[in-house]
Amino acid sequence: MVEQLTRLIDVRLLDPLEILVDGHDAIGSLRAVVHENARTLATTMVGGDDRAAYGAIIRAISTLYPGDGPFDPPLDWWRSPLGQVVARRVGHPTAEAVSYAVAGAMLGITRQGVHDLASRGKLARHPEGGVRSAAVRDRLLQEGTRRA
Repeated sequence: MVEQLTRLIDVRLLDPLEILVDGHDAIGSLRAVVHENARTLATTMVGGDDRAAYGAIIRAISTLYPGDGPFDPPLDWWRSPLGQVVARRVGHPTAEAVSYAVAGAMLGITRQGVHDLASRGKLARHPEGGVRSAAVRDRLLQEGTRRA
């Protein structure tokens, strides 16, 4: 996850900044600081208390994925190290409900698998469609407890 965070910060923040400042030497120093702090950020996201993890995740998502619309990463993002930590710690950071496809990506199962879980009452449906993001997070946490 540290590698993914470092790469995202480089590509989304530092590379554009380097272009804007025409390759100024200060960017090298910033890269060193960012690479060092990515490990701390990842540690907080993974092992921090819930409040600290939530704050670190929301700060990273809002900084690395800015936009006027809702946060809507591609399905394969949820399978990345950062996506898996986000799913386990906060569910979907900006949506109360997610589609079966997104829930499947978060859980690492098919849409049909999500449908089956919802039909059996093992994954709470949302009244407006899809399943509750918190239910996906809770299921991931239960699975982690059973594997440990």
